[in-house]
Amino acid sequence: MGVPVVLVHGLRTSRTMWRVQVEALRAYGCPALAVDLPGHGERRGERFTLDGAVDAVADGVDALGGRALVVGLSLGGYVGIAHAARRPDQVAGLVAAACSTRPLVALVDGWTILARGIARLPDAGAGLNQGMVDRVLSAEAARDVAAGGFALDVMDDVLGAMRAATPVADLARVAAPVWLVNGRYDHFRGEERRFLRACRDGRLVVVPRATHLVSLTAPVGFTRAVLGAVDAVSARGDGAASPPQG
Repeated sequence: MGVPVVLVHGLRTSRTMWRVQVEALRAYGCPALAVDLPGHGERRGERFTLDGAVDAVADGVDALGGRALVVGLSLGGYVGIAHAARRPDQVAGLVAAACSTRPLVALVDGWTILARGIARLPDAGAGLNQGMVDRVLSAEAARDVAAGGFALDVMDDVLGAMRAATPVADLARVAAPVWLVNGRYDHFRGEERRFLRACRDGRLVVVPRATHLVSLTAPVGFTRAVLGAVDAVSARGDGAASPPQG
């Protein structure tokens, strides 16, 4: 059996965005579990905190035996980095995708102003969100994302939490192998070389023709990168875990 894999979704989405990867991983012989972060998916209505998000990842890893390859996209990538720094015992490897820009205060403040403006729209931004989904994703990917619903009211909590995130310093603390995976046209890859230099054991994968939502806009290329990480971790003899009890 391959190394267990825990997948962590992006902002406003949910675990359903990982359907393609979960199916591919299970077919490859890897136990795979996608989790919902606080305030998202089946946990909508909860307040998002970085501590709570890290706990959600930790619970997912425990459900698969206590040690896993953690795969996160965008917000999930930042959470995965924080989890790997705080819980190194749980991390056989880390795939941090679409999160190679530091959440600097000026950047986060700009996003906060924009998000609050959108939240004041009559539909709280639902139409704008759906329009973006329809424009950038295939019909299949759009269905996967929509299946878990959209967390339109979580922006303030998430952006507030990101002010305390320190991904570059956290990466320097991670001894496990790290894969930074970015779409070629991702606006969040601007500091990927800085992030790579921070890694003790890191490598950079750029997926051609893909944008920020790389797992959804280039599912084959992204899944290939994740399976490559699975093979590398397995070759190290790491990631083996006892089957979950109960």
